[in-house]
Amino acid sequence: MSKKILITGYTGFVGSNLTKYFADYYLIGLDLISANTVNEHYNWQNLGAIKEINTIIHLAGKAHDTNNLSKQEDYFNINLGLTQQIFDYFVLSSAKKFIFFSSVKAVADKVVGNILTENDEPNPLTPHGQSKLAAEKYILSRPIPKGKHVYILRPCMIHGSGNKGNLNLLYGFVKRRFPWPLGAFENLRSFTSIDNLLFIINELIEKNIESGIYQVADDEPLSTNELIELISESMNRKAIIWRIPKWIVQAAVKVGDAIGLPLNNERMKKLTDSYVVSNQKLKSAIGVVHLPMSSREGLKHTLESIINSKCS
Repeated sequence: MSKKILITGYTGFVGSNLTKYFADYYLIGLDLISANTVNEHYNWQNLGAIKEINTIIHLAGKAHDTNNLSKQEDYFNINLGLTQQIFDYFVLSSAKKFIFFSSVKAVADKVVGNILTENDEPNPLTPHGQSKLAAEKYILSRPIPKGKHVYILRPCMIHGSGNKGNLNLLYGFVKRRFPWPLGAFENLRSFTSIDNLLFIINELIEKNIESGIYQVADDEPLSTNELIELISESMNRKAIIWRIPKWIVQAAVKVGDAIGLPLNNERMKKLTDSYVVSNQKLKSAIGVVHLPMSSREGLKHTLESIINSKCS
């Protein structure tokens, strides 16, 4: 039997990259909508009809809503409810490995100290993080049959081909030649390039890695100012960074919250707070000193994909 991988949420950003990367495998997709990137497609109502698989990668979930329009029960119904359903299936199935995509936000919305590790006590403050942590706890509460492995991955912001979100927002900002007004905020943030993520998933599938919770991040954190410089470089431009006093920026953000401008408090935190994530436990488990793609190279690849998508 050829190796069969079941991927939930396979039509999303990460899932689309996974189906390309593992195109030589026999892929089974579980999603609300179908695409021709898998060998077989199922929906959640006929999950039990899927037979003979080796690995389950559980991506399906509800991402954090930066506009705060979603209800708390929506997060728990999806992030916890679907995880319960697919993990119960895994326990009874022929699959030997289960890879669950949680989030660093299941641990902390703000890093206390210099760096976030797997030893930090989880204290998520948003429904997104709380529902992901509830899903983790459900997985850990179930007895695992002998011979099966379970990996709970906590990635920080993932970027790559098909990327959406704040990176595209920054790209559009620089493209319009707007000066970057937040240069006074010195920060460091961890990112996860899709190239490194695909390498990690392949290692978990192909090697006998110990079950556990693993944070996922590139090796080097970068500041938002460095990110603006990289975006400008990708356009062959000189970065325009203004260091406006923080109190003026914070006053403008309050106005943004009040009248619905793009620069609101939620985005402000993501762009200026530090959030550094350790990947040492994961690298030790898979036996590497460095991940194959540096933070800068990974971001350059993502920016190239954004530029190409704008030109097509």
